[in-house]
Amino acid sequence: MNTLIKLEITRTLRNKKFMFFSVIYPAVLFLVIAGPQDNGEVPGTDLSLGAFYMVAMASFGALTAVLMGNSEKIAKEREKGWVRQLRLTALPGRGYVLAKIASSAVVALPSILIVFVVAGISKGVRLEAWQWLALTGVIWAGSLVFAALGVAVGYLASGDAVRPVTMILYFALSILGGLWLPTTTYPRWLQNIAEWLPTHAYAALGQAVELGGSPHPKDVAILVAYFALFAGGAAWLYRKDTLKA
Repeated sequence: MNTLIKLEITRTLRNKKFMFFSVIYPAVLFLVIAGPQDNGEVPGTDLSLGAFYMVAMASFGALTAVLMGNSEKIAKEREKGWVRQLRLTALPGRGYVLAKIASSAVVALPSILIVFVVAGISKGVRLEAWQWLALTGVIWAGSLVFAALGVAVGYLASGDAVRPVTMILYFALSILGGLWLPTTTYPRWLQNIAEWLPTHAYAALGQAVELGGSPHPKDVAILVAYFALFAGGAAWLYRKDTLKA
């Protein structure tokens, strides 16, 4: 398992196009969305616009790196027969899932840090040292939930269908979960749905830290439950997959 993890991390770092897109994309989006707007308070959040979108775009960028990368990569590996060869070894399903999660986490970290730098320079976001460290930790750790989802999607969809399926999930979770717009602007019935989505709980982790507190236990529990569901499902799908090259 350790060998596979090292291999996956090396392959990810060598993919310069994917690395560039995943690392730069969220920072550019922050400038496009938050840059032209006044840095006033976002209604219903007690956060400035810069602080709100810093967490939102850092979370969105991490989601982009781990979800998009894993799903398409795995679907291609299945079609080429690489996954079938791995199943002939002693590698357990959890080992394969952990290797994919670890490699995508390598990409997620720099995308988070660059958004922080851009937000600090362009919108004057200022936090205590412990808050910067805590923000980095919770957003990075939370991205593992979506890395596991990416692995599961890679097994549920074929090579031709994986991109549209991933894109639908990607934008639906991002928009409904409040990564593009604050959910306080949504109708009440949609807010009730959004608060149970993993992306809403994910963004709430960072927002709580920005406000000087700790993540709400409900948000942590939601993310842990989704991670168990996605990772467990991905491991099961790895063992049961029958697609051959």
